[in-house]
Amino acid sequence: MIRYFILHPTAANLLMGLLIIMGLVTLPTLKRETFPEIEHYEIEVKVVYPGASPREIEQKICKPIENTIDGTSFIDEIRCESRQSMAIATIKMQEQGDFVQFNNDIRSAIDEVENFPDDSEEPIIKELGRTQDVVTVALSANIPKPELKDLAESIKERMLRVPGIPLISIEGFSKRQFQIQLAQEKLRLYGLSLQAVANIIGQQNLDLPTGEIQTADRDYQIRFNDERRSPTELKDLVIITGEQGNEVRLGDIATIIDRFEKAEELATYNNMPTAFLKIRKNSQDDSLGVLEQVREFIAQEQQALPEQVYFNLTQDFTSVVEDRIGLLVSNAWQGLLLVFAVMWLFFGTRYAFWVVMGLPVSFLASAFILVQFGISVNMLSMVALLLALGILMDDAIVISESIGKHISLGKTPVQATIDGTMAVKNGVLSSYVTTLCVFTGLLFLSGDIGQLLFTIPAVLISVITISLVEAFLILPHHLQHSLQHASAQPISKVRQRFSFYFEKLHLKVNGWVKTLIIYRYLFLGSVAGVFILSVSLLVSGVVKFSAFPNVEGDLLQARVMMPVGTSLAKTQQTITKVTNSIQAVNSSYQKNYHTPLVRGMTVHYAKNVDAFEGGAHLATVSVDLLTSEQRKQSINQIAEQWRKNLGVIPEALNIAIKEPMISPAGRAIYIRLQSDDLARLSEASHQLQNWLAGYPGVSNLMDDLRPGKPEFTLNLKPGAFALGLTAQEIATQLRAAYQGIEVLETSINLETYEVIVQLDDASKDELADFDYFPIIHPVSGHIIPLVNIAEISPTRDFSRIQRINAQRAVTIYGDIDAEVNNTQAIFQDLQKTFLPEFKQQYPDISIQFEGEVKEGPLTRNSMKKSMLMGLIGIFALLSLQFRSYSEPILVMANIPLAFIGVIFGHLIMGLDITMPSLLGFVSLAGIVVNDSILLVEFVKQHINTGMTPDQAAAKASSERFRAVVLTSLTTIVGLTPLLFEQSPQAQILIPLATSIVFGILSSTLLVLFVVPCLYTILEDLGMVQIKSNSAILK
Repeated sequence: MIRYFILHPTAANLLMGLLIIMGLVTLPTLKRETFPEIEHYEIEVKVVYPGASPREIEQKICKPIENTIDGTSFIDEIRCESRQSMAIATIKMQEQGDFVQFNNDIRSAIDEVENFPDDSEEPIIKELGRTQDVVTVALSANIPKPELKDLAESIKERMLRVPGIPLISIEGFSKRQFQIQLAQEKLRLYGLSLQAVANIIGQQNLDLPTGEIQTADRDYQIRFNDERRSPTELKDLVIITGEQGNEVRLGDIATIIDRFEKAEELATYNNMPTAFLKIRKNSQDDSLGVLEQVREFIAQEQQALPEQVYFNLTQDFTSVVEDRIGLLVSNAWQGLLLVFAVMWLFFGTRYAFWVVMGLPVSFLASAFILVQFGISVNMLSMVALLLALGILMDDAIVISESIGKHISLGKTPVQATIDGTMAVKNGVLSSYVTTLCVFTGLLFLSGDIGQLLFTIPAVLISVITISLVEAFLILPHHLQHSLQHASAQPISKVRQRFSFYFEKLHLKVNGWVKTLIIYRYLFLGSVAGVFILSVSLLVSGVVKFSAFPNVEGDLLQARVMMPVGTSLAKTQQTITKVTNSIQAVNSSYQKNYHTPLVRGMTVHYAKNVDAFEGGAHLATVSVDLLTSEQRKQSINQIAEQWRKNLGVIPEALNIAIKEPMISPAGRAIYIRLQSDDLARLSEASHQLQNWLAGYPGVSNLMDDLRPGKPEFTLNLKPGAFALGLTAQEIATQLRAAYQGIEVLETSINLETYEVIVQLDDASKDELADFDYFPIIHPVSGHIIPLVNIAEISPTRDFSRIQRINAQRAVTIYGDIDAEVNNTQAIFQDLQKTFLPEFKQQYPDISIQFEGEVKEGPLTRNSMKKSMLMGLIGIFALLSLQFRSYSEPILVMANIPLAFIGVIFGHLIMGLDITMPSLLGFVSLAGIVVNDSILLVEFVKQHINTGMTPDQAAAKASSERFRAVVLTSLTTIVGLTPLLFEQSPQAQILIPLATSIVFGILSSTLLVLFVVPCLYTILEDLGMVQIKSNSAILK
């Protein structure tokens, strides 16, 4: 087939055109996002039980859920959070399970639970992690809150009609309610209770189909429709009818208000009342496409809105995709130009053009394959393409060099192309398969980081496979045409001078190789010493390890937590201090750099994701900053200045200033303590936090076990039952008075309203003396003070109880500034100096590390297994090729040589070893052996012609010098722009580029010397065969 494509006048061009067209047609369908989507395989079960305490939720909701799903196949973890009035259970599946079947099993199990409390609502079951944030639209206006909500609902409806905007939710509001407020004196006057009024409203407020009438002519549907959908309509409901026909209507005894359930649930943007429309996407949607549609919609909508209504985009998680893709495309073009420049120096313009042309052809054709497997354009897929810039050139360079060698023997261009390509066919195929062995293993890494990194080997496998086809079937045809016109092209002076100096270097290296072969044992001992030194740098901590590099974001948050029960007004005072302190940072930045740092500021009251609850004591301030490309300070520096300006606020429990985005590896500090004793857990948690706080760079420490609201616990006195009162009757009256009674829900236009019957504020104030709450006897109507029939005990419990795998747990969270300290170093010291005594003090408490500390070793160990399997595959293939067990080891010796470069490269660049670094090193294992394969084969061929091993090794090194330097140089220059990229967005990619560039650099410098020396040592020991493969085959 190779001969056919070389000789056929159109076949190669047709194949190239087909590959290009496939790619161009596919490009518009590629999905764009920041990072690949991670499958979480989690199901959430939410059960609302109004008024219940966390302990009650734990007993009556969480434990029944745990019991019923216990035994379901492939459960990895069960978490159940008991909050005020709500239980949230999260069930995580093991990676090897079938998620569809798992989902069905969980739903079936929950449906079978029969002992949930009667007053609890139906469980809500949903899959987690199926959508991603795109951007939030801030709709700001100085208008009443109900009008703002109606406007937001109207805009949401219009926005959903736009193709390409899939999911929208409105934030900044609690439930909409028609609150029917009654005064105690009116209830006493008419002999009514709240429950009686609620029953009457429910009986008269109906929208109910009642059947069908069939006649000879037609059928009629019967529907009773008397549902009241406004305060005015509700006022006309008849509550009491007298004997003489007199009527008391609801409006006579109650005030009916359209308002929101929680006054504290409000939001502002730049100090204006705001409704937030959060735009999300499904996994198949293109992030940038969604953002473009949102921008177009806002531009059109703003023209039709009144002047006092404003749109702003905030919490934009997608525009960074444009910046990062642009960054990588820029680096790719720079790398491509450098690669072409190198190829031009060695081969000339026409020859270099066709060699480099394989890159865009391979990239475009691989796009077609990526779409079929659902791989998107993201940071990691772009990194894979950057790596491919250098890797893909190897096959083309080997083939080009071989063809050039045969031309030098005086053959015609056609014959030289055929013979040159066929001569290296086996070696190129062997190099491809060895590279494939390593990258295939990387497809199966464990953990969330493994899912994230899956994209890189998947893209590389796709690209190198297409590249192999291009190198064998397209490139040779174009090279033989270039050779036919080569004589008419004079060699430039630049190329002549380069060739002169390159040949001088070649001669010097050849002399060094001959000398080192003589002193081979001393030389290899020295190399082994350098390898041991590089390993010791990592083991000793001189070069540190961290799971994932920091990624600069453009959003910073201050998450404020006041004591439970703090009023909204008090929380607002604290928020004023928080916003003033970031404005001071902004003013200082603007003074120094002549541009504002803060682009917009959002305040969400009653919201703090770290608190796992709601209430007036919580708030979150979100600040949109200049993009990381534009600003002069890192986000950690800005956060530190914000903390310094804010100082200590004694009345606040916690104010955490942090980035909302969490590293793909998870939180830096994420420690779980488990025991059934909550008091002991709380004590142990505070002790551990105090220790962690002593490490430099540690901030935002907190746990999820905090005191809840003060409670009154009631128990009936012995004589209460004799009076005809039950616990149920008393509880019902108390709930009605303090919580209200939900009568029904009704839909009006686009929104659902709750109709609530409750006491007015003045009547609630009368009940402030809880001991003397008036209990109405259900038969006689007499009023009995609560203290006469119940024991009242003031208590205070925890606001949230978390259970993990059926045991109570407390989780400690925190952040570590990577510029100040290293996560691995902190936890190693923690385990050595603190935990032994801690475990003795708390033997009943188990401790488990999660987040970065867990995910890092999980993926690292998985990477080790993948690399081991890849190395075994390489060894097996080389053993078949060389018909030897010792010679594959000779070829694979290049891998530890690359490790030397990886370690010293990170030391020189001042970087920690991270997961991308390790991925780069594992990738090297499939790349660097390629140089050794043909070198060993050349040694064997020369020995077969009668040379001594020393002579054969030196000559083979000399012959392979040009090809080895060229393949390495193209990879290095292709990644050099990324290696020195100053953009904050590139910091996640630089460790990977460092591993590749310095690893190839060291292996190239050493392979030309080490492999010949090692081969002669093996020959000294009688461990190598003399005949080459070609001789054996003959």
